Amino acid sequence: MEPYSTDPLQQMSRRYFFGRLGVNVGAIALWSLFQRDGIAAPASASSNSLLSPQPPHFAPKAKNVILLNMAGAPPQLDMFDYKPKLNELSGEPVPESLTEGERFAFISGDAKLAGSPYNFAQYGKNGIWMSEVTQPHMGEIADDICIVRSAHTDEFNHVPAALLFFTGFRRTGRPSIGAWVNYGLGSTADNLPGFVVMSSGRGARCGAACHGNGFLPSIYQGVKLRSRGDPVLYLNNPKGMDRKLRRDTLDALQELNQSEHELYGDPEIETRISQYEMAFQMQASVPELADISTEPASIQQMYGTEPGKKSFSNNCLLARRLVERGVRFIQLNHGEWDLHGGNRVNIPRDLPRLCNETMQGASALIKDLKQRGLLDETLVVWASEFGRTPMLQGSLGDQFGRDHHKTFTVWMAGGGVKPGITYGNTDELGYNPVENPVHVHDLQATLLHLLGFDHTRLTYHFQGRDFRLTDVHGNVVHPILA
Repeated sequence: MEPYSTDPLQQMSRRYFFGRLGVNVGAIALWSLFQRDGIAAPASASSNSLLSPQPPHFAPKAKNVILLNMAGAPPQLDMFDYKPKLNELSGEPVPESLTEGERFAFISGDAKLAGSPYNFAQYGKNGIWMSEVTQPHMGEIADDICIVRSAHTDEFNHVPAALLFFTGFRRTGRPSIGAWVNYGLGSTADNLPGFVVMSSGRGARCGAACHGNGFLPSIYQGVKLRSRGDPVLYLNNPKGMDRKLRRDTLDALQELNQSEHELYGDPEIETRISQYEMAFQMQASVPELADISTEPASIQQMYGTEPGKKSFSNNCLLARRLVERGVRFIQLNHGEWDLHGGNRVNIPRDLPRLCNETMQGASALIKDLKQRGLLDETLVVWASEFGRTPMLQGSLGDQFGRDHHKTFTVWMAGGGVKPGITYGNTDELGYNPVENPVHVHDLQATLLHLLGFDHTRLTYHFQGRDFRLTDVHGNVVHPILA
């Protein structure tokens, strides 16, 4: 054996590394294969503990969350925030007092006001104002939803705003809200992940970071489920491998992974153990889950689904099926709502199309959960990263649009939220919240509260301090709670 040397360069030589430290070459090769595969192996007692159901801080109102993410920012003033004064002043210059010192993504300071081209009417027992472009479907659930018109954020560009909404911080590296819920509550779904993500149209603006685990163990990240083709890529066995051979292979990998975990104690080894086993279980559970053709014709008609095709309605129906199977957090992304105007994307042409793509599925989801007795324990949130300005982008006409804006509208249903109400208000032009403003961190704190968590106590120790989803801000919006 080579004599021990105090020379740092010799200490780090390949022979010294493999010989003196006793590193197993086969283990390193296996490690690289695991990284290439991106999934892990059969469950052990320790890996099960990472996703085993955990008690919240207090009795929850909701057990599951379905987050309907309208990526790109819907124009709330043309959908849910009725402003007769804005319509009256449409085409007029914006008051300087309103925009002094403000920055916008694209429009200049001499922009004009733009009223909505859509008619508004009142729906439900409490007369909630909604525009014709959201109908008939949103009117059918007016008594089941709570509309928050005073939501606001700190960012007016897509990626930092989406990161702030999903992770509580405007830069990458933090866990997403679904990962926090998965970490805090664990999973009750035996054969499915605790956090599932599906997309139709353009996905979330911050990409994988919008459903990532950040500094949490990677077992808590969202698993993407496709609504057409193979639901999960690389889930099927390779040619020539049957289910028994797969099981035997995973059992052998389990033993290797367990010995590595006992040696190094790395939580990511636990993740791989659990994820390989989850993949094995999902081979049987996911194809059955994804086959929405088995749903009664009346349900498919209510959602407007098309089995075998990619659509938001299909994903809404799959979300209900995931809730029934115990999945904690389901995130549905749908874009593109970035309606700046012009020939590419504009409000007169594209807003009706986007509403037609999403409102039937969202409405059906609420009605379906309600008729199955699941709405009371499932929180449904319709939201985006920010909203749209009352100022015109482009020129008034058949291609007008609106720029990014920090004020926006959110609606929620079920899971302990008061139904059939509106909360908060903006000024007469729909520019700033003037009554009961609700910051993004307040929305996050409220969601966690409904799941039974004190958002200041759901923390993870990383790099010398405790982190939380709401950073150092956030208050529960108690007036909207049932």
